[in-house]
Amino acid sequence: MPKVMLDARDRAILDALQEDARLSFAALARKVGMSPPAVAERVRRLEAEGVIQGYGARLNLEALGYPVTALVAVAATPERYPRVWAYAEATPEVRECYFVTGEASFVLRVVARSIDDLRRIIEDLGAFGSTRTSVALKAPLIKTRFPLVERPDGS
Repeated sequence: MPKVMLDARDRAILDALQEDARLSFAALARKVGMSPPAVAERVRRLEAEGVIQGYGARLNLEALGYPVTALVAVAATPERYPRVWAYAEATPEVRECYFVTGEASFVLRVVARSIDDLRRIIEDLGAFGSTRTSVALKAPLIKTRFPLVERPDGS
C-alpha cells in the first residue's frame, strides 16, 4: 500500500509532468482541467510528500563521449560498505549504485569513455571486494515514464 494516497487529479498531474516536466502551471492546469493555483498547490504537496523527487534533463551520455555502459557487481564485506558508497558518490561515471542481496553487495551502473577507462574503474572497485562486470552491447532500455493507474482498492 502506498504511503501517499493519489486521486485521479494527482495521477493526471504526475502523468503530464512525466511527459513534459517543463510545463508551466498554467499549461499544466489546462492539460488536467484545473485552475493554475490548484495545480500549483497539488504539485507543491506532491513535492513535499516526496512523490516528486526532482526535475531534470535526460542527457545522451554516448553523445557526450561515454559510449561504454557496464553493470559492475561488487562483493564487499560490511566494514567496506561506507567506502563503496563514498566511491560511488564521488565518481561521476557511476550513474547508479544499488545495495543488493545475493552474492554481490552492490551493483553499479557505470559509463566510461573507453574499455581502458572502464578497466580503471573496475580496478578501483576491486579494492573493496571481488567484482563481476557485464558490458552492455546495446543501448539500455531506460523507462522515463511510470504508468499511474488506480488500483482496485481506490489507491
